[in-house]
Amino acid sequence: MTMAAPTRSATPADGAGETGGPDATRSAAQGNANVRTSTSAAHAVSPPPSAPSPGRNAKRFILAIAAIAALGGALFGYDTGVVSGALPYMERHFGLSSLGEGVITSALLIGAAFGSLAGGRMSDVLGRRNSLLWAGAVFIGGALAVALAPTVPFMVVARFALGLAVGSASVITPLYLSEIAPPHIRGRLVSFNSLMIVSGQLLAYLINAVLAQWEAWRWMLGLAALPAVALFIGLFFLPDTPRWYISKGRTEQAAHVLRRTLPADEVDGELGRINQARALEAEAQRGAWQELRTPWVRRILLIGVGLAIVQQITGVNAVIYFAPKILQSTGLGTNAAITATIAVGAISVIATAIGMSLIDKVGRRPMLLTGLSGMTVSLALLGASFHLPKSTGVSYLVLALMVLYMGFMQATLNTGVWLLLAEMFPLKVRGLAMGAAVFVMWLVNFTVALVFPVLLDAVGASVTFWVFGLMCVLSLLFCKRYAPETKGMALEDLEHELRKTAAGGEA
Repeated sequence: MTMAAPTRSATPADGAGETGGPDATRSAAQGNANVRTSTSAAHAVSPPPSAPSPGRNAKRFILAIAAIAALGGALFGYDTGVVSGALPYMERHFGLSSLGEGVITSALLIGAAFGSLAGGRMSDVLGRRNSLLWAGAVFIGGALAVALAPTVPFMVVARFALGLAVGSASVITPLYLSEIAPPHIRGRLVSFNSLMIVSGQLLAYLINAVLAQWEAWRWMLGLAALPAVALFIGLFFLPDTPRWYISKGRTEQAAHVLRRTLPADEVDGELGRINQARALEAEAQRGAWQELRTPWVRRILLIGVGLAIVQQITGVNAVIYFAPKILQSTGLGTNAAITATIAVGAISVIATAIGMSLIDKVGRRPMLLTGLSGMTVSLALLGASFHLPKSTGVSYLVLALMVLYMGFMQATLNTGVWLLLAEMFPLKVRGLAMGAAVFVMWLVNFTVALVFPVLLDAVGASVTFWVFGLMCVLSLLFCKRYAPETKGMALEDLEHELRKTAAGGEA
């Protein structure tokens, strides 16, 4: 499916005084000529007087983009984290069994799986910004519907709909940030989305703790509508990414965005790299689905899917969704367990900030391997702690080990996997491939959320966490063998290197 890009007047997001590029429905040969002509024109013409000079203004522009776009990450975090505090009261209100808890929790996740699959393709057709606008609108309606749900079936359907927005945002936000960020800060900027996710979870835990004294679980769920409104409004002031503009033949708009994010002497080179990638794709004359059949692209996709599975089978969301239930199993009261969960959210934010500061210095692979090693040890000790007699001291020991595990997870694996998924796929299939990988991620997340409370009742917390520890060992072996290193490379140069590496792996 393609979308025409007719000439149009500039919007505030596109920049004053600029117009759209050539019609995207022209023939491939004519389109290539137009891209070369537009590129030459972009190189020959100096930036318009209204364009801000690079430097401090560029930093402010990038930070503004990151702050607004990453609200999608904050909503992702809030909507996944808030259920941990609301669930004990929903259990009483609706008379839920362990399976019922799993169904309500996982309904959002199965919606997120389909939302991520649709979001990747939608972002290729409609654009990254317009797709986030759609997600923002669904966030608002979904949050209100969940808060007002009168019955369990209504709640399940409402959380499924909310999951569509969560899944879409989980794909589009890092994709948007990775494509608009200069290469030297891309890791930190995309990882900022991970920081916003865990910040959203921490906010959910804090609000849960405050509202728990009134058992106001509907307010816990409904307050997500406020940041959703901020996201929806803020997106009207953002441009789309240079790479998406060029994919639609709108080179002047791409150049305008690059002039606002890069020094003037780097704009021509970046345009050239992007146009070269587009020219190679035009020569191929193949659609994104057909491109996935290319051996080296298929290999990269399978590695991406593997990384997505790794992020989920190691148990992170079992802790996020069910931390109060886990602590209650050690003898802690409901309100105390909900309040104690704040520590999980706080360490997630701190650890993600540490991971952001290290990811562009240390590299992606070393971070993954170090994190998985620490997670393995943490889960082994956590499983052993459930063999101790129930007491307040044991409850806080379990909490401390959960915090240790989450520290390793959020600083390394969570930050690294989301960043790799946003970087590693070739431009022509980036939205589709990332959507497919995140679709699998959400399916595994759904499975963990559905099975965890049942498994906890069936075999106990000790065996359950040791199973997650075993998954960490297997994940460590996978990442050591297959995870690519993408540190410090422009996306187009990275595509060339991954093509060579994957071709060597096929041989």
